[in-house]
Amino acid sequence: MDRIQDALTTFKDECKDFLHFNLEVPVIEYNSNDPDWPLMFNRDYVSKNIPVKIKHGYDSMGALNKWNIEYLLEKLSKKEVIVAVTPNGYADGLLNIKTSNKIEKQQDDDVFVLPEEVKMSFEEFIENIQHPKPNYVCYIQRQDSNFTEDFPELRNDVEQIIWAQKAFGKQPDAINFWMGDSRAITSMHKDFYENIYCVISGHKDFILIPPTDLPHLTYKNFKVAKYKNVSTSDYDLELQKDEENKVNEVPWLVNDPLTDKLDNANLYHVRVEKGECLYLPSLWFHHVRQSHGCIAVNYWYDMEFDVKWCYYKLLEKLCKMENAYATKYTR
Repeated sequence: MDRIQDALTTFKDECKDFLHFNLEVPVIEYNSNDPDWPLMFNRDYVSKNIPVKIKHGYDSMGALNKWNIEYLLEKLSKKEVIVAVTPNGYADGLLNIKTSNKIEKQQDDDVFVLPEEVKMSFEEFIENIQHPKPNYVCYIQRQDSNFTEDFPELRNDVEQIIWAQKAFGKQPDAINFWMGDSRAITSMHKDFYENIYCVISGHKDFILIPPTDLPHLTYKNFKVAKYKNVSTSDYDLELQKDEENKVNEVPWLVNDPLTDKLDNANLYHVRVEKGECLYLPSLWFHHVRQSHGCIAVNYWYDMEFDVKWCYYKLLEKLCKMENAYATKYTR
């Protein structure tokens, strides 16, 4: 197993030398007059699995100049929307329950907690954004193409990003709408999508870690729970069980880049502001914060399960072998 550790160390050094010697996300401008721009984007960033911030990438989108609270209330005021509600801002994240009496005794201190999904009028949601309550954090973050499914009233304000379709050679699998409280935090995770993330209002702060840094991150299996009856003074937790009454489990990253030292990992910090979009490559780990009331739309394009996927799975297997060996012989 020392050979595996040596190989992973060599891998880390070579990645640092050739890939992550500069921990700044590059910034480029979209040129609509250049017919080869999608080809350049694919060649220089997509094919290399490198994130990039793009200015003026969706200037023609009506939402950029229209979407503010007054406009959205005019369009959606009485509409019922699905809002993720948590007491702490962490939807789809870890919760320490060591001192909690809200859930049955667990072997571990942490559980993976899903948000409570509350139906409320868009007007009520905006009230919660404009006058935030303690221990009651609201975020429209339902994915699975919630924009196209839940907000047809806004459909004419958002259009396909043609240069992205040409670069990826496909239409998006999903278009998602995001709006919420500045206390809402997306914990570190990865997606199996090529992601074009467009900020319409406010800003988003991303912390990115490349997939080559998997050996320096820690996955564990956590029992899955869900918030219920969240209020300004209390909340309940309910373990999620399958058809056989067995508690569901999910592998999730232990690491929190806001509190944990990740000395061996390469952390990229990038702020994406109104009018900018971020190309977030598939398999990159990302942690997201936002300004209060930030509005964004993102496009998910299915990743190509090509050689990079094979390399990632090989790295994943080697990490599991090394971790199992370390656990066995350090007890």
